[in-house]
Amino acid sequence: MIDLSERVAIVTGASSGLGTAIALALAGAGAKTVLAARTGAKLNTLAEEIRSAGGTALACPTDVTSEEQVVRLFKTTMDTYGRVDLVVNNAGIADHTPTAELTLAKWREILDINLTAAFLCSREAFKIMKTQQRGRIINIGSVSYRVPRPHTAAYVATKCALDGLTRSMALDGREDGITVSILHPGVADSNLAGKRSTRPARQMMQASEIGSVVLMMASLPDETNLLEAMVLPIGMPFLGRG
Repeated sequence: MIDLSERVAIVTGASSGLGTAIALALAGAGAKTVLAARTGAKLNTLAEEIRSAGGTALACPTDVTSEEQVVRLFKTTMDTYGRVDLVVNNAGIADHTPTAELTLAKWREILDINLTAAFLCSREAFKIMKTQQRGRIINIGSVSYRVPRPHTAAYVATKCALDGLTRSMALDGREDGITVSILHPGVADSNLAGKRSTRPARQMMQASEIGSVVLMMASLPDETNLLEAMVLPIGMPFLGRG
């Protein structure tokens, strides 16, 4: 039985999909969850669900691409709970625009949400965790950073960059007891999965399974870091040539 009752966790993109599943898993283990996303109504519903199950949750509507709002998110968390032990950078969007049709505006939008937001949240977390001399950041990547789908140039670029950012921050945080890692999920039942009903069951994971993996990573001792992990449905056409 994993016990995170002494931990405070911020989850971005918590209003749906993997973010909701991750927040539920952490709250179910006792963590005080701070829920961040742009959709306030969905966050409030999730916070109430967590509280009804006996957990602790704080809904903080936040556009994580906004530096001002990210700073406010961390200030609110500190004002409420006095510490930040875990940040899960989950907020992200997918895109399937052919490269020749990809506008600079769309490129920048994907970059801001999938990469810049993770940097902003991690930077604010570092400021707090350095003082605490402990803390953990988990970035949610994608198997696409290794094997892309067609027409996903911007999305794949951000996931490759997020992997590099993770490694750099893991080094930067080491002396201050800060662990930084990345989880690369395969296809899961989330907002990014696309045409879910057309996929065989063996090619699809449940979002709750990703929540369980994040919970396991979060429960490791402070001195241990699972730097990177990849989780796949066994039938996903990732390995082998078929």
